[in-house]
Amino acid sequence: MEAKSGLICRRRRWLPNEKLGYSRTWYHGSPYKLTDIRKGSTITQERDLGRAFSHRPLLVAQGDDGRIQHSGDTPGSLYYIAEDIGPDDVYPHPRSSMVEGQEWLTKRELKVTLICQTQIVEGERLTEEQIAEFKKMAAREK
Repeated sequence: MEAKSGLICRRRRWLPNEKLGYSRTWYHGSPYKLTDIRKGSTITQERDLGRAFSHRPLLVAQGDDGRIQHSGDTPGSLYYIAEDIGPDDVYPHPRSSMVEGQEWLTKRELKVTLICQTQIVEGERLTEEQIAEFKKMAAREK
């Protein structure tokens, strides 16, 4: 994969989550320009989830249909991990609210390569009403 200047990432149609395979592409989204990510960074094999994380959201929600929405409001960048990943390099995020196997933390620094710049696409940002509802639900669960 090679980043093309001026290329904007768009959401892809949701596809069912495949069985985890460490050789599949791993993604990292960030509002920052990066060449590597630190130990403890979040990565995923779900491109659209990586896109959502690139907008620095406080809230990410995934519908029953797999559609991802978020509260982020910052343009960002989508990267792929430019190194081989194995079971000794990542572990499941212990406090993830996403579907099991979608959000992982790194055990070491990893090189990344820019895929594209990201912009918020209409309909992917949670409305203020949705955000308020999620906050109410979280408060009830405490």
